[in-house]
Amino acid sequence: MSRGKMILGLCGWLLLCFAAASPGAVFMPGEWFAALKKPAWNPPSWIFGPVWTALYAMMAAAAWLVWQRGGWKEQRKPLLIFLAQLALNAVWTPLFFGLHRPGVAFAEIVLLWLAIVATLVAFRPVNRTAAWLLVPYLAWVSFAAVLNGTLWRLNA
Repeated sequence: MSRGKMILGLCGWLLLCFAAASPGAVFMPGEWFAALKKPAWNPPSWIFGPVWTALYAMMAAAAWLVWQRGGWKEQRKPLLIFLAQLALNAVWTPLFFGLHRPGVAFAEIVLLWLAIVATLVAFRPVNRTAAWLLVPYLAWVSFAAVLNGTLWRLNA
């Protein structure tokens, strides 16, 4: 694979991953979220932007590393699993912040967590570094799922 194609591929994966973040610009936390009862361990709002920026960049790098091993022709299954988890990632924000449905968002984030695990498992035999790049994402979504569930319970 040429250097130019590799760079274009990385740019494509970065654009795709950051596109999944775009619902966050439309469905902001706002007054509804500010009024919710929150646990003492709820992180400050400023932390989410930097954390998600780093996670989306690592997700893109992981997908790119797998894509480099034969492209879509040879890595169709792991890359489709990756795209499925990315779609689930994009759906959570509108469910939670847009529709104000923490219970539905909790069910969805559990599916997202399972899809991340499936992606990590599918990436591991192709490129171990790609799999490891997803570990912080899995950890953060684990935390987010616990927070989502707690917010749902506290505000039901």
